[in-house]
Amino acid sequence: MNLTNTNIQSYLQLAKTIKNLPQQDFWTAYDAQADVLYINFHQPALPADDSEVTDDDVIIRYQGDEIIGLTILNISQR
Repeated sequence: MNLTNTNIQSYLQLAKTIKNLPQQDFWTAYDAQADVLYINFHQPALPADDSEVTDDDVIIRYQGDEIIGLTILNISQR
């Protein structure tokens, strides 16, 4: 994939979002077909036993009381 100005701007916007995450290692995966960004705080990803959806289409995944990851829907529209 060739980087265009639009791609670069999208990555810069994503970087602004990611910088507000907790200060810990995390891993990302992007599903272009579904337009979903997965952010996991454990590698390999832990299975969630609960989740909640925010008003801005972010799914927060929990295992017990710990946030183990985020799923950001429609990421290219942000």
